[in-house]
Amino acid sequence: MHRKIIHIDMDAFFASCEQRDNPSLKGKPVAVGGGGLRGVVAAASYEARKFGVRSAMPSVTAKRLCPELIFVKHRFEVYRAVSRQIRDIFFEYTDLVEPLSLDEAYLDVTENKFAIPSGTIIAKEIRKKIENTTQLTASAGVSYCKFLAKIASDINKPNGIKVIRTEEAVPFLEKLKIEKIHGIGKVTAKRMHRLGIYTGGDLKKQSELDLVRRFGKVGRHYYNIVRGIDERQVNPDRVRKSIGSERTFGKDLEKWEDLKEALVPLIRAVFQIMEEKNNYGRTINLKIKTADFKTLSRSKTFSREVRDFGTFHQTVLELLENNYTEVGRIRLLGVAVSNLMSDQLVSGIIQLEFDFPEQG
Repeated sequence: MHRKIIHIDMDAFFASCEQRDNPSLKGKPVAVGGGGLRGVVAAASYEARKFGVRSAMPSVTAKRLCPELIFVKHRFEVYRAVSRQIRDIFFEYTDLVEPLSLDEAYLDVTENKFAIPSGTIIAKEIRKKIENTTQLTASAGVSYCKFLAKIASDINKPNGIKVIRTEEAVPFLEKLKIEKIHGIGKVTAKRMHRLGIYTGGDLKKQSELDLVRRFGKVGRHYYNIVRGIDERQVNPDRVRKSIGSERTFGKDLEKWEDLKEALVPLIRAVFQIMEEKNNYGRTINLKIKTADFKTLSRSKTFSREVRDFGTFHQTVLELLENNYTEVGRIRLLGVAVSNLMSDQLVSGIIQLEFDFPEQG
């Protein structure tokens, strides 16, 4: 029996939440985060994307591309709350839910709680329930494996669905541009182009040995996926390695009091997630990025999980105090905790101002 895998991806999640909660933003180009000379776009609405605005883009560049762009501050407490609503809908159908981030997840509905024989029907029901519950739209991909479901969910965005059936998989993949194959980034795509590989069909002509020789172990993965082979299971116990929060400053910091004050919201954000998820860690990590973009990491590991806010707070301050004088002006600070006691996180990392992944 073929598996029935669904990949659900919310449409421009952060920006859509802002447009939903502020009707004056509907239909307008919106960027979450950013603003200021050194701000960075966290997420962009579809209206903004038409101008080329993308996540992780400097705010100055985004504003130049779209002079009418409206910047709004992020509200992670809202995004997390909506994510929990969406997750509850998933669990109505199956316990095999693998979250990838706040706004996307895999579901295995081969055997589901309503004994619905069609993954497509379930995907349509879930999308409708999400919209009715949150007033937000989601796109879905349905197939027999995770790889194809992930690709499919992006094809008819926003607010769409795409089904790739077993017999359609290989012909579909043969025509697909390699840039559209999940797991092949820009650098790898350029290397493939130099080898005359532009489509899945071109990639399929390569032997497994040649792909491994040229791309290492991942070459075996390329060999399989272009043939529609992906045996990965939907893993509800997907391990998250750390909880973190970081911020890039609009102006470089150097004074101890300024740095100490800047750490407070980061420390609170990380500790709050640990409390909410009852998921404490033994290793406390501090990340420092200097004005000349050098990165310094320091950590302290305890014999047991740190559950006391005072200890957590003091440890982070000590890590900074012992190292900040040697680096000069500081552009970014980050706080994280690892060696976690469980893996029940909604999202592995929260970032207050910088380096957000592209929202769907």
